[in-house]
Amino acid sequence: MAEIHGRPYAMTGRGPVLTPCAPHDVLARLGDKWTILVMSLLSLAPGNQLRFSDLRRGIRGISQRMLTLTLRNLERDGLLTRHYFPEVPPRVEYALTEMGRSMLPALEGFTAWIRSNWPSIEAARAAYDSRGEPGADGT
Repeated sequence: MAEIHGRPYAMTGRGPVLTPCAPHDVLARLGDKWTILVMSLLSLAPGNQLRFSDLRRGIRGISQRMLTLTLRNLERDGLLTRHYFPEVPPRVEYALTEMGRSMLPALEGFTAWIRSNWPSIEAARAAYDSRGEPGADGT
């Protein structure tokens, strides 16, 4: 089995066929806008650790439900830890794990690519949409 960009594929008589692999759901999560923002905000915090309320306040537009789901998924993937303090009122803090911190350079490369290519992407979208071709509206 051959690989392209770390993804396995098989050569068939009709050409290459990508095969599903476990990292697909991880790639989807890491490409999610909330994940990128949570990871970025934690990377700026002292000790890479913040309370839930600080995360919510620092990410404009995120709902409590979306933040909760994003944090649970990142914890499940081992990218952050959740620390519960049985106080009154209860306090919960989230911190990047070593693996989460090791992802920050890749995240910086990804976001830097977006920043440098965003004007070209917007121009390409505008040009495509102005042609009015079938499929330009997603159908």
